Amino acid sequence: MRFLPHLIGAGAAALALAACQNEVAAPKGENTPPPSFANTSTGNGAPSGTHFNLNIIGVPKDKTADMDDNNGRRIFVQLFGGDSAGALNGKLFKEISKINKIFLQPAPAGESFNVLDANATDADGARFQLPADVSTTYAVYARALGKPGGISFTTTCATEAGADGILGTDDDEVICSTATLRMERTKGKQSFTNVSAELLFITITVDPATDPVLAACLGITTTQSVMLPLFHACLQNFFWNYDNHGLKLLQLRFYPIEG
Repeated sequence: MRFLPHLIGAGAAALALAACQNEVAAPKGENTPPPSFANTSTGNGAPSGTHFNLNIIGVPKDKTADMDDNNGRRIFVQLFGGDSAGALNGKLFKEISKINKIFLQPAPAGESFNVLDANATDADGARFQLPADVSTTYAVYARALGKPGGISFTTTCATEAGADGILGTDDDEVICSTATLRMERTKGKQSFTNVSAELLFITITVDPATDPVLAACLGITTTQSVMLPLFHACLQNFFWNYDNHGLKLLQLRFYPIEG
């Protein structure tokens, strides 16, 4: 199965989609603008108020310690490593390298953000827990820190049903968003920007002729670009693909949307 590369234009991004978790919105296949804040008051580009902070730290040497369930609010990735998102599209999920992959999973009822495995430099990657409805209840802001010069590319990816037409089997294929977050540590003060569209949604183009199973799940009958929230039921195995080129620190802040 293949998706045609396509970037959402400003008009398409403004179309309304009630992006409820684990259900397809009506009309199906349309897009939802990511959550945002009208004003900031911290002076660094981020909203003021309570938030969850996550640091993604690039390290020159792979970590070997057990980092499961320590909720340190940081994840270690290779300073130079990872795959380009384009190289992952169409590959079998079971065959891809898990290095510099941050696997995302919905939090159980009553729980929220939690780093379940802080080590993305090993063979099974890192694991990060988020609220199940995070795409519609939170906005995420990012800034690049550390020594100037590093760049990272973070892309939301997931898996779709493979040739057998059944989601969750060994032939499931990787599909990555056409919206990639590029962060570069430049000189001077670094400000936060809203990156909800890149990290809390996956933007893909679905063609019913080449992707009949996914198109049927979404209720799509014509080729179109869709912007789906994390943990949408038509996809599985959501993860952030972290392609790092020397960025030492990517700081993320998750803010609840008020109202």
